[in-house]
Amino acid sequence: MTIERNGYASFLEKVAESIDISPSKYLQAVERFTAVEQWLEEGSYQGSRGVPSIYPQGSFRLGTVVRPIRGGKETDYDIDLVCELQIAKDHTKPESVKEMVGNRLCEHEGYRKMLDDEGKRCWTLVYAEQDDIGFHLDVLPSVPDQKNSSDTSIAITHRHGTIYSWSASNPIGYGNWFDEKNKEATVKVLTEQKRSIRDREPAVFASVEDVPDQLIRTPLQRAIQVMKRHRDVKFNQEKKVDHAPISIIITTLAAHLYRGELDVYSALYAIITKLHGHAGLVENAHVEQALSSLNLIQRTSDGKWYIGNPVNREENFADRWHEDNHARARAFFWWVGKLREDLVEILQENRLETAKTRLSSTLGASVVSGHLSLISISEAMASPTRVHIPSAARPWRQ
Repeated sequence: MTIERNGYASFLEKVAESIDISPSKYLQAVERFTAVEQWLEEGSYQGSRGVPSIYPQGSFRLGTVVRPIRGGKETDYDIDLVCELQIAKDHTKPESVKEMVGNRLCEHEGYRKMLDDEGKRCWTLVYAEQDDIGFHLDVLPSVPDQKNSSDTSIAITHRHGTIYSWSASNPIGYGNWFDEKNKEATVKVLTEQKRSIRDREPAVFASVEDVPDQLIRTPLQRAIQVMKRHRDVKFNQEKKVDHAPISIIITTLAAHLYRGELDVYSALYAIITKLHGHAGLVENAHVEQALSSLNLIQRTSDGKWYIGNPVNREENFADRWHEDNHARARAFFWWVGKLREDLVEILQENRLETAKTRLSSTLGASVVSGHLSLISISEAMASPTRVHIPSAARPWRQ
């Protein structure tokens, strides 16, 4: 007997939906975002050649937002906003750009009261809500850093102590890349999901057409949300949190490895299996050719690590993995092993209560409690991990 696969896939879908931002909260965030956008656009910035370009980035843009866990409890949603001043990079300084954006926010009486201390890269507005679910809206000052007319690269400000510098980024390019990886799956689920959201939220959306595309979630996006939740639970300790895998690495690798699977479990199985196949890199062990040829996680000749930004190969998301005896690399592959054990191999469990207890501790009791009834025991072998075919092609060769 094993855990019934289809019910488990439905359970994972519901868990992801529970940690996602609700449609009403999404519209509230858009309202806040739009107001800040308008205020920044109307500001005056020395050397500016036009109106700033304001746009979302990160998980809010990609549809992979989850309610984070900090200090052992769920906290406010993080919304990331780029403020791209139309100033030539070689005609200004990073500290000047950072200061101008901060000063503009301070000119607004309400924003001045909500403004947190200056961050390394962002200015943060802290919104407290009556339902105890608020927002942290991070405003990222930047200027264009384009090599040609089609380039969407930006230079963002970075503060280390009292020293300011530029860092390269391209959130528009990355968002477009992710959309391309997610495009076919989005087309398949768009109409049905819009109808479902409208049926669940009739007080929020008057018609199916009113439901924004940004609320649609594919198996890829749901898989990323579940992985991020698992990470937040597993690294919710002071000694571990500094080495927790960063979201941009999780999102990038998952998008590379997604092959259009039709449900959350299938997507997780494919992604986690392929990630686990890289684990030998920690000890410089052999990795199968089918995986190493993907060039997703690499060790350089000096032993350092490389996970490239798909829209800027010069940017290395794993640039700190070599530090502290490869502590972040070891933590990543330890976590991948736990992902496989907790979310993939659990289908082999033949005791229902044991499976439910493990899932509660793995994803958080408050999140899973309302959905555990979807999980049941089946005498059929539902998990692909239990099927053995001699000399079969690996799943990453699909």
